[in-house]
Amino acid sequence: MNDEGKRLDGKVAAEEVVAKVKAETEKLTAESGITPGLAVIIVGEDPASQVYVASKGRKAKECGFHSVQITLSADTPEAEVLGHVQSLNDDPSVHGILVQLPLPGHIDENKVIQTISPDKDVDGFHYINVGKLGTGDLSNAFVPCTPAGSMILLRKALGDDLSGLNAVVIGRSNIVGKPMANLLLAANATVTIAHSRTKNLQDIASQADILVAAVGRPEMVKEDWVKPGATVIDVGINRVDAPERGEGKTRLTGDVDYEGALENAAHATPVPGGVGPMTIALLMANTLTAASRVAGRELPKF
Repeated sequence: MNDEGKRLDGKVAAEEVVAKVKAETEKLTAESGITPGLAVIIVGEDPASQVYVASKGRKAKECGFHSVQITLSADTPEAEVLGHVQSLNDDPSVHGILVQLPLPGHIDENKVIQTISPDKDVDGFHYINVGKLGTGDLSNAFVPCTPAGSMILLRKALGDDLSGLNAVVIGRSNIVGKPMANLLLAANATVTIAHSRTKNLQDIASQADILVAAVGRPEMVKEDWVKPGATVIDVGINRVDAPERGEGKTRLTGDVDYEGALENAAHATPVPGGVGPMTIALLMANTLTAASRVAGRELPKF
């Protein structure tokens, strides 16, 4: 199936967000003397986390940010990690703090996240930001980057007002599923949250005008799950064996059978190249927003 015109290209959309962040950062620094600062804490040697943190650091520098990385060994005591978070809370040159997950088992992830100042919580995981999003106070909340990026792609396809559209979110995580549902509600969609325990999941999915898959199961959403004319957002990133590429080779795939979904969908995000690039772009946008608040300036819109 030719995906031309149907593909929601996250790379292009992310480049647009980053270009705006760069321009606004230059203006902010020139007019207020404030340079947005992003600090990332990584604990341990997880290879995927190393890759993510390196790409976040590169993107921050590309945007003209002050970039800080604190790398700690896997056996670092929880108290020491909390101490680093507290010192970053107190550092006026840092506007966004991100702790790379997962953390080693002896560290309470939630305790660490809730120690981050809500004003610097650019991941949007602090209870105060979760509460603001849940009550519809979007202008003052930091929204988690993946759902925020997904909404930008949705708006490109469908516009800002989703009134009258049925949205189904498959997945109920605090990082994607729940915040995504709240963002869709704020845009006036009628929202159903489904998950692994949902009965007749395929039937529910096939009634969706907007279908968001965030379950972590490779290509679970098949062609016949997709309503004709639907918009499909695939948040999944799964590494699967790819023997056709050679022995021991793997490939990335989403939670949606992309080629199959395109038979019915009006728009769909590919994996890779869909939601993924938006996540880091929105992290930069949130950091700029945090710095703009400190400067008392009008907040940029993305």
